Amino acid sequence: MKSWIILSTLLTLMNVQASFGQSYSRAWVPDNGDGTYKNPVLNADYSDPDAIRVVDDFYLVSSSFNNIPGLPILHSRDLVNWRLIGHALTVQPPEEHFSTVRHGGGVWAPSIRFHQGEFYIFYPDPDMGIYMVKARKPEGPWSAPHLVQAGKGLIDPCPFWDADGRAWLAYAYAGSRAGIKSIIVVRPMAPDASRFTGPPVMVYDGHVQDPTIEGPKFYKRNGWYYIFAPGGGVSTGWQTVLRSRQILGPYERKVVLAQGKTNVNGPHQGAWVDTRSGEDWFLHFQDKGPYGRVVHLQPMRWRNDWPVIGEDPDGDGTGEPVAVHKKPKVAVPVSITTPPDSDEFDSPFPGSQWQWQANPKEGWAFPTPNGFLRMFSVYQPDSIRTLWNTPNILGQKTPADSFSAQVIFTFNPRHIGERFGLVLFGTAYAGVSVVNTAAGLVIECHENASAEKGGIDRLIASSPVTGSDLTFHLRVKAGGKYLLGYTAGNSKVDWFDKEFTASPGKWVGARIGLYMLRNNITNDAGYVDVDAFRIAK
Repeated sequence: MKSWIILSTLLTLMNVQASFGQSYSRAWVPDNGDGTYKNPVLNADYSDPDAIRVVDDFYLVSSSFNNIPGLPILHSRDLVNWRLIGHALTVQPPEEHFSTVRHGGGVWAPSIRFHQGEFYIFYPDPDMGIYMVKARKPEGPWSAPHLVQAGKGLIDPCPFWDADGRAWLAYAYAGSRAGIKSIIVVRPMAPDASRFTGPPVMVYDGHVQDPTIEGPKFYKRNGWYYIFAPGGGVSTGWQTVLRSRQILGPYERKVVLAQGKTNVNGPHQGAWVDTRSGEDWFLHFQDKGPYGRVVHLQPMRWRNDWPVIGEDPDGDGTGEPVAVHKKPKVAVPVSITTPPDSDEFDSPFPGSQWQWQANPKEGWAFPTPNGFLRMFSVYQPDSIRTLWNTPNILGQKTPADSFSAQVIFTFNPRHIGERFGLVLFGTAYAGVSVVNTAAGLVIECHENASAEKGGIDRLIASSPVTGSDLTFHLRVKAGGKYLLGYTAGNSKVDWFDKEFTASPGKWVGARIGLYMLRNNITNDAGYVDVDAFRIAK
């Protein structure tokens, strides 16, 4: 078992979160503090969200693709203030396959349900099949992934247990792997959700009205079976709802949420949840390009046994997103909290926001009880020419449309060519790094304008630097425009002249990453001690 995997499990069990002197972000807080909230409630890349309520607690999961630990689990008491309590996936199977960076692969849209005292998460790997994990507590420990059905292009599974005890699974198909798309199927399962007991039945063909329909979520209310499913594509689509008196249909169709006159594009794919007070709400994502797929919360009500989501100014039953709204009614006041972004590394348990972009290996990084995270240099063979395919990038999501980040560290190289860097990473990227050269330490700013297509890094600027106590700076503004800089000792920030534009990754937003590399084989690698990572407005 790898050290970072053990650490991830401990974080899940202990529900440890590092914070920068407070329990909420300095970049984005959705709770307005006056009984209202603003969207998005999660202004970070928690794509393809699904959520449930268990008594007074709400739990949300989202896609994690190739990033590990995966399957993030968030908890809330009011659907506005969310806390990241851990991850259900500490190693991505097959383990050796995902020791290499697999951009766009791994965990696609998951679903979470609570049944007979256990939490179930179904998730698809579009290249492997449909997996299931389960746990008695949402914090874990979670079971090892069980492959319910092998196959390419089987995506977005959602289970449903009916009142008669029978179990069913709704899912869709990815055309890139399966060669078919825009349909929803329902398939019978064993009650323990371990295997299918019959063939899939196509309950809806969306080619005409709902192209690229996917992401089904299965519910039952007032004798109606409902399948909530997004159509029209990630950034341009809408929320479709299907209903039937019979679980295998035929199903009626209605669009219940669309962009309308708002600036919230593609509002769809999410979860219907209710509160103990009887209110109904819908969580969904919006694709914001370099910022990823952020999560919005919409009020929801029922009209003639159809859901109406958001505001419906013309009364046609198709709502549009709200920007600000009264918070859900809950029994006990909820304190303001957000998922972590800053990290002082003041304990042996770093913030749960950190993820590698491949299954990690022991020795990449070690938390310490001494107030820093130690990252050792990792050999980068000639076959890995850029950061695009570098596994040991320790990253996290961007927290807002505009923010600043600081990385405070001490660089301790042992070999010529060792390098520590900060990067805003996507299909194109730019970063700042410190390199140990024969002439001493050098700060470099570099850019790769076409990393996904095999482009190489280009040096933008370089400058010699003295002293090993350094700070890297990142400043992001609306539109994904950003600057990079550094501080040596107590001097002012030296900003590089060029302004860059952030690019999304493969199905994910741009990520803030740290890395430590070398180009030689040794038995005694150099290292960097990261004292703090700080996010601010």
